[in-house]
Amino acid sequence: MEAITIQEAQQKVDAWIKNTGVRYFSELTNMAILTEEVGEVARLMSRLYGDQSFKESDKGKELSDELADVLWVLICIANQTGVDLTTALQKNFEKKNIRDSERHRENEKLM
Repeated sequence: MEAITIQEAQQKVDAWIKNTGVRYFSELTNMAILTEEVGEVARLMSRLYGDQSFKESDKGKELSDELADVLWVLICIANQTGVDLTTALQKNFEKKNIRDSERHRENEKLM
């Protein structure tokens, strides 16, 4: 499978929504869906890496698929609100580099 950029992902989700999905859900509905999808990731993580055992309904679920669902809805929200995720991520790296340049290196708990 060929790698895609964040910008391409935003374009592909937009095209899918318009051609197959008919239209976007409202921003608030997508926020609720995002919360639900993050909960699915948490549920699976607690079973894969935590102490909870698998329920029958959880068997066969893949973390990669659940994370992709989170990314999909996040991209929908970005598209709806006019956020260019590539630019946003670049700015976020800059912010973290300035804010956290020494903080983590000096954190005794991380040594």
